Amino acid sequence: MESFLKEQRGGESVLDLSPRSTVGGGVEDVYCEDRASEDQLVTPWAVSVSSGYNLLRDPHHNKGLAFTEKERDAHYLRGLLPPAVLSQELQEKKLMQNIRQYELPLHKYMAMMELEERNERLFYKLLIDNVEELLPVVYTPTVGEACQKYGSIFRRPQGLYISLKEKGKILEVLRNWPERSIQVIVVTDGERILGLGDLGTQGMGIPVGKLALYTALGGVRPSTCLPITIDVGTNNEQLLNDEFYIGLKQRRATGKEYYDLLEEFMTAVKQNYGEKVLIQFEDFANHNAFELLAKYGTTHLVFNDDIQGTASVVLAGLVASLKLLGGSLSDHTFLFLGAGEAGTGIAELIALEISKQNKAPLEETRKKIWLVDSKGLIVSTRKESLQHFKKPWAHEHEPCKTLLEAVKAIKPTVLIGTSGVGKQFTKDVVEAMAAHNEKPLIMALSNPTSQAECTAEEAYTWTQGRAIFASGSPFDPVEFDGKHFVPGQANNAYIFPGFGFGLVISGAIRVHDDMLLAASEALAGQVTQEHYDKGMIYPPFTNIRKISAHIAANVAAKAYDLGLATRLPRPADLVKYAESCMFTPNYRSYR
Repeated sequence: MESFLKEQRGGESVLDLSPRSTVGGGVEDVYCEDRASEDQLVTPWAVSVSSGYNLLRDPHHNKGLAFTEKERDAHYLRGLLPPAVLSQELQEKKLMQNIRQYELPLHKYMAMMELEERNERLFYKLLIDNVEELLPVVYTPTVGEACQKYGSIFRRPQGLYISLKEKGKILEVLRNWPERSIQVIVVTDGERILGLGDLGTQGMGIPVGKLALYTALGGVRPSTCLPITIDVGTNNEQLLNDEFYIGLKQRRATGKEYYDLLEEFMTAVKQNYGEKVLIQFEDFANHNAFELLAKYGTTHLVFNDDIQGTASVVLAGLVASLKLLGGSLSDHTFLFLGAGEAGTGIAELIALEISKQNKAPLEETRKKIWLVDSKGLIVSTRKESLQHFKKPWAHEHEPCKTLLEAVKAIKPTVLIGTSGVGKQFTKDVVEAMAAHNEKPLIMALSNPTSQAECTAEEAYTWTQGRAIFASGSPFDPVEFDGKHFVPGQANNAYIFPGFGFGLVISGAIRVHDDMLLAASEALAGQVTQEHYDKGMIYPPFTNIRKISAHIAANVAAKAYDLGLATRLPRPADLVKYAESCMFTPNYRSYR
């Protein structure tokens, strides 16, 4: 079918270019064409013109009771809807009232997912307009519980499931997905979902949730997003014995079998979607995450949110906190509890930033950063037994068996928790931080909330209100000694939507560490004096689309500077350009 659809914009007849296949299995490069506003007139094309009963069941085009009288006549909807005509704003008001009536967060999550399956634009309108209230529902911490119960709440497939059964046929599987122009893929193998461990195929809730945020917070069009779960089995005994488990009931494939499947997947993605599709690795176990990022970082546009996204958002908080702490990054000493993907990823980005600022060798700047793992402080005498990604952090020091010993010996100014184990920042540990710091910076980053190293209330209480606190999952504001403290949330959702959008709008073909630093600097730059006065080191999520536009612009600028951007010529004002490219979920008028 000829897919040039005429629409009216400001009285002019223009062409709307929808995605079309090109020779060789690639996809024509389309972007920014969906700058939807209410004055646009479009015809809801699918394979054919969608109308009547089918239109009401097409989540991409359904508007429910917002279809006008004229649209009901033109698209055979008479009698299929009650007579009332409601605006999108009134629909939003009604749905928010309904969602607020649910007491359990999981029920709110299910209501939101059902809305996405019914009316995509209304789902994103709710999420954008009520981001602070709904972010914990569609993302951490509720998405963790949703993944644990994914088999029992499973209604309708979302995304692609690629299992060992599809070995040798992955390209065919990718071509089963109806959309041809894909810009962002979030993929997991479900082995390390949040702090919850191996959830196998039930980890699909993470790619689905991440991509919802790519659209709501970053402005990437939902039609260009693809969630994927790679199912190589699970080592979770409970799932293997669960009659309702939706994945392969076998132990995890490892070694050559595992990496051959990933190689076929990565090759097929590039063949089907081209060089510029962003592949975000999500919740892979340490032993695979680092290897996959290193292997494909030079051949594909890849990003690991657990290693790089977490690092970027934490670095932004550290840069912003200097206004409260004083000094530069190089004046501070950092101690981590947890030396996995997140801990070593954050540590490396901090070292890179200090190296860049001071023009010092990376080997030197790493010495400001110490890590504690399950066996104690990582020191040089342990080097031979360490995993490769821990070795750069094995400094000269006497062994320390516990975190408390390490805090007393190292005297860090910043304590960062990435252990995935709750309640590790005990009263003794926090009081030891307060004993040698006027304003100890404490970041309890493990998700979900139950796994946080300490709560906001504990941090403020145990330091007599002197702590600067940030966490991975949200905590309510705290009143202490007559003061009102607003805990910061070092949430990856600040970074990855804008970061990915910056790669998309610049047509970047590789991710470079300098882009992560650029994203951190952009986020830190959005913290105002008003936020600092409340002890905040991150801006509120209410401004997240504006924040994402600035992050995207900074990342795109770095892509152009490094010669990694392909969208030419470079826009004169990248912030305005990013804002103009963002997907907006307002309803469109149908002819």
